[in-house]
Amino acid sequence: VQRVIEQSIRRIRAAGKAAGFLAVDPEMAHKALAWGANFVAVGVDTNLYTSALDKRLAMFKPVAEQAEGKGSY
Repeated sequence: VQRVIEQSIRRIRAAGKAAGFLAVDPEMAHKALAWGANFVAVGVDTNLYTSALDKRLAMFKPVAEQAEGKGSY
C-alpha cells in the first residue's frame, strides 16, 4: 500500500499538481513529505478525539484494567 501511495504522490507532483496525505501517525507523515507531498494532515480528527477520550477514561478506570494491552485495528 505504501508503495502505491508513494507512486501516487510522485505522479501527482510530476503532473504539476499539489499532493497531500492524511497521516494517522508521525512516521507516515514524514514518509509522505519525503515522497514529495506538499501538505500532510497529522491530526486526523477521529484519532485526536479517541486519544482524548482514552485519556479521560483512564482517569476513572481501576489501575488493574489499565494494565491490559490496547491494540489498534
